[in-house]
Formats: sequence, structure tokens, C-alpha cells
Amino acid sequence: MKLHIVARGKIGRSPEWELVDRYVKRIPWDVKLSELPDQGGKTPKLDGETKIIALDETGENWTSKNFAKLLAGWRDNGVREARFLIGAADGLSAEERASADHFLSFGKATWPHMMARAMLAEQLFRATAIIANHPYHREG
Repeated sequence: MKLHIVARGKIGRSPEWELVDRYVKRIPWDVKLSELPDQGGKTPKLDGETKIIALDETGENWTSKNFAKLLAGWRDNGVREARFLIGAADGLSAEERASADHFLSFGKATWPHMMARAMLAEQLFRATAIIANHPYHREG
């Protein structure tokens, strides 16, 4: 299953980009990163069965283990792509929100969209590590 991060705004060569790059390189699954302008732009075409997860402060707080369980379940049930939407400074458009199957939150605080990318990349690495029984994830 492909993990696809679709983010608004340009991250450039920044400390946040370095974090995203570090974690994406460690993910053993196929990962794609797509950037869109702050407003407008064409969302990449959907490829087969896709779950769309929008990052939003009003979304659900999944534990890392629950996140891994969801990804593994989707993969095992034929989902070809898990697409994660990250809005620009003003959030997601109404169309992006309407397309979402799930809303994911990294807490009640508002996070800069560049940090949200880094946090998502780390959680995707952590989830795939949990699925593979890799010792990266430690609890309790």
C-alpha cells in the first residue's frame, strides 16, 4: 500500500524538511510526497481504492498502535493508497474536508503545517515499524 502525503505550501530545504526526509527514507513501504500551492492546484489523481485521512485539530487522536492497526487493516483489505491531506496555514478547503474518510489530530493545539508533515512522517514510520515488529516503538 502506498502512503501518500499531500501537503499545501512549499517546505523547501528547512529543518522541517530534514525531519520529513529522515523519516520517509526509513519507511519500508512506498511513500509519495506531493506539494500543492496554498490555494488551488490540482490534487493528484486517485489510484484505485484509497483512504483519505485529513489532518485537522478537530480530528480523532489515534494512538500509534491504533494507527498501525488501521494501516495494516487497510493494506490487508486491498486499499492501494492511504492519502494524508495537510492544509496550509488556513487549513483544509471545504472540498478537501468533504473528501476525507477520517480526520486525524495530533492534539488540540494548532500545529504549523510544516511541523505537521514532520510529525506525520514520524508516525508513519512508527506505524510501519509496529506492523513489522521492529523495536523502534516502545510503550510503558
